[in-house]
Amino acid sequence: MYFQSVTFDLDGTLLDTIADLAEGCRLMLEEIGAPPRTPAEVHSFVGKGMAVLVERCLTHGGQPPSEAQMLTAIDAFKRHYAAVNGRLTRIYPGVSEGLEAWKASGLKLGVVTNKPAMFTDALLDHVGLRHYFEVVVSGDTTAHKKPHPEPILYACRKLGVDPRFNLHIGDSKHDLHAARAAGCSAYAVPYGYNEGEPVDSADCDALVSDLLAACRQALTIKDLHHK
Repeated sequence: MYFQSVTFDLDGTLLDTIADLAEGCRLMLEEIGAPPRTPAEVHSFVGKGMAVLVERCLTHGGQPPSEAQMLTAIDAFKRHYAAVNGRLTRIYPGVSEGLEAWKASGLKLGVVTNKPAMFTDALLDHVGLRHYFEVVVSGDTTAHKKPHPEPILYACRKLGVDPRFNLHIGDSKHDLHAARAAGCSAYAVPYGYNEGEPVDSADCDALVSDLLAACRQALTIKDLHHK
């Protein structure tokens, strides 16, 4: 079996967005008068989408925020993050080269992220990567977010590819669990966020140093299939 399509996680896989996220959180917490969080804390909070990020920022001593606090904080975060989205973001090493190689291979490419669509499209446009992808699935595109398989299954339907022939690449256990549940192969990159937990090579089909290495690995599999 070889791949017909590849779906990529966004934050922590294609893009290092932590500086923008930390600044959005800082401005949000400052506006609502909540205690600040360090960039390292925000780094460990990223992974399950905007609402979880905000909730983790507001949770102290095991005491979660009230519904009213959450609504106020989410509204503030949306405004502040929209203003800084992409400003401090950087493309990870190997991503541009990797996407060029993937595109040249003829495979269909997509993004599957837990980031809300109001931020995803603007960010991909800002960094100049949007043109690589035939489909972009955001955190609010389907009823569920990763680690639920539905976002990846949705991407496969849009790409017209059986999930068995899709490869998903991410930086976290949520990506790996979503890919497995969707019936896809899964590669992991060792950098990124993953809520402070290193990715275990036992949980994926391959642990690759970057996207270019991932492409070379996948194309090697394809070549072996044809021999």
